[in-house]
Amino acid sequence: MIYDVKLTIDYHYAAEVADAQHALRVSPRSTSNQRILSSRIKIDPKPEEIHREVDFFGNRTDTIALWRAHRSLSVEMRARVEVERPAFDISRSASLGAIADLGLRETSMSPGSPAWYLGPSRRIAPLPALTAYIQEIIGPSRDRSAGEAVLKVTERIKTDFTYLPGATDVGTSVEDAFVARVGVCQDFAHVMISGLRGCGIPAGYVSGFLRTDPPPGQPRLEGADAMHAWVTAWLGPEVGWVDFDPTNGILADTAHIVVAIGRDYADVAPVSGVLVTTGRQMTGHSVDVVPLETEDVAAEIA
Repeated sequence: MIYDVKLTIDYHYAAEVADAQHALRVSPRSTSNQRILSSRIKIDPKPEEIHREVDFFGNRTDTIALWRAHRSLSVEMRARVEVERPAFDISRSASLGAIADLGLRETSMSPGSPAWYLGPSRRIAPLPALTAYIQEIIGPSRDRSAGEAVLKVTERIKTDFTYLPGATDVGTSVEDAFVARVGVCQDFAHVMISGLRGCGIPAGYVSGFLRTDPPPGQPRLEGADAMHAWVTAWLGPEVGWVDFDPTNGILADTAHIVVAIGRDYADVAPVSGVLVTTGRQMTGHSVDVVPLETEDVAAEIA
């Protein structure tokens, strides 16, 4: 499936910003399931400095500096992305016991190593009550397929938690989201990651986009109007990393477009950095993901 993606993020400041430096992680990345056909970013006001690099986890990062005073900032990203997620038998993943043992014995420190996704991270710490909740879902057997167990957790979070924009904010803790059982995709991803790690399953945070309008006859997915978040779990050396969407209770499919992967939200925040100003700021963002017919793309190229 090929998509045209547009993301717009706007900031409005109560007082002039004297200068600012930001790191932007808003452009889709290449993965084994995803190919970037084109991508560009437009920033207003135009930065005095802009540096493009790939961070440790393989995410495209645009670092910008604005030295002139400004009262607003607009970031527009447009990309054309091809997504393929071949169907596979999730039951053939390694067992829960094997995953836990292999994860603890992992010595590689490469970006995709499960070792990075087992312990605490900046936004996720161990939470015994949450670990017990996830353990109850997956059951006591260490011989069960890890893939089937993680999918069951994904479905259970969809059932037990209420999607309610505005109920939480970007700073809501894992514990608060778990106790309230309400929030948005970021909260559900953090809850699931914390619980899986507590049970010995390496898990990471994925930011990205969802197809805005579903195919005919299919339900609209939660989170399609904004940047979305879901979970990636390591299911052993043969299967590798597999993405799960707890907000919608499903395996990630071709409607999911990956932007960045990290240990938690702090590693993949779309916009981060520092600025010099006073007073409050207002922000808004919009997402549009439009599927394209292969024939239309071929005609444009020709």
